[in-house]
Amino acid sequence: MLKTLVIVSHPTVEESGSQQFLIQSITSPPLEQVTLHVIEQAYPDGQIDVKKEQQLLKDHDRILFQFPFYWYSSPPLLKQWQDEVLTEHFAFGYRGNKLKGKEFGLILSVGIAEKEYQSGGQEGYSMSELTKPYQALARKTQMTYLKPLVIYQFAYLSEQAKMEVLVKYQQYLTLAKPDSLKSREEWIKKELNAIDYETLPVENASFVIEQVIELLEDNRMELDELRMHIDNFHD
Repeated sequence: MLKTLVIVSHPTVEESGSQQFLIQSITSPPLEQVTLHVIEQAYPDGQIDVKKEQQLLKDHDRILFQFPFYWYSSPPLLKQWQDEVLTEHFAFGYRGNKLKGKEFGLILSVGIAEKEYQSGGQEGYSMSELTKPYQALARKTQMTYLKPLVIYQFAYLSEQAKMEVLVKYQQYLTLAKPDSLKSREEWIKKELNAIDYETLPVENASFVIEQVIELLEDNRMELDELRMHIDNFHD
């Protein structure tokens, strides 16, 4: 089973609404096979235990950096962590293949609207361009780079939008293929089947959930048939 390490960096994580929202979704109840690691809490004096951190990396399959996007980069302790933990002969260089084959991704909270991260926008560059250093990190350490999960202007999101973020977040942490529509459908079906109907304030909750699952399955059949027809057309 996929084991995920979420390395969170935020100078005042206890006061961050977005970070607490995400963290609580992992810890209450605990999300299986996911390790939460808030480095400012682990190392308030800035003295990083390099061997411990390297062992954590070796023990997990997917490594995720979660942080607010400050001046197109991470908070200072995460940069220090990279400098001290991702050493030669461990992460790169001669016999430095300890991270080879693992997955690496970013979970970014951003205070500016998504539309500003493009040519002509206030920022002038896309998020893909601004995260090039992390793409290079993945390449140098022989990890597979995942498409980042970017959360724009969390404080202004509606409750429904926040719930959508929560679903995407948990899928990003746990799904073998987080970008796959089919994988996301299977995740939703699994979560729906695990619901205790008695806890829902809705009449005929079981019927409603069964209908949703049936709709997902019907849509999947249609998509698979459409793909088959397209493949046959190309042949």
